[in-house]
Amino acid sequence: MRLRRHPACGGFTLIEVLIALGIVALALAAGSQATMSLTRNAQRQSDLLLADLCAENELAKARLARQMPAVGDSGSICVQAGVSFNVTTSTIATLNPNFRRVDVQVRDEANAPVLRVSTVVGRF
Repeated sequence: MRLRRHPACGGFTLIEVLIALGIVALALAAGSQATMSLTRNAQRQSDLLLADLCAENELAKARLARQMPAVGDSGSICVQAGVSFNVTTSTIATLNPNFRRVDVQVRDEANAPVLRVSTVVGRF
C-alpha cells in the first residue's frame, strides 16, 4: 500500500512575500531619488538660463555705454520670470588703458552663486 501525499498548497510563504515587498520598496525609493534628481536638474537649468539673461544684460549695458565703464563694483537686482537675482558687476583696469575687464556675478535669493561671466570692454 502506498502512502498518498496531499498536494502542497500553491501559496507563498511569509518570508517570500516580505522579500518581494523589500525589493519593491527599494525600487520605488530608487525611482523617487531619480525623479527628485531630474527635478533639481531642471530647476538648476532654469535658474542658469535666467541668470545668464541677467548677466548678459549687464554686459550689454557696459558694451553699449558711450564711455568706458568706471573701475569698481556695483550691484543691482535683476528679476527674470518672477525670480530675483542679485547681480554684482566688477570692473577692473587692464594693462592696456584702452580696455577694461568686466566681471558679472549672479547670485540667487539665498545669495548662493549661480553664474559668473566676464568680458573685455574697449574704448570706442
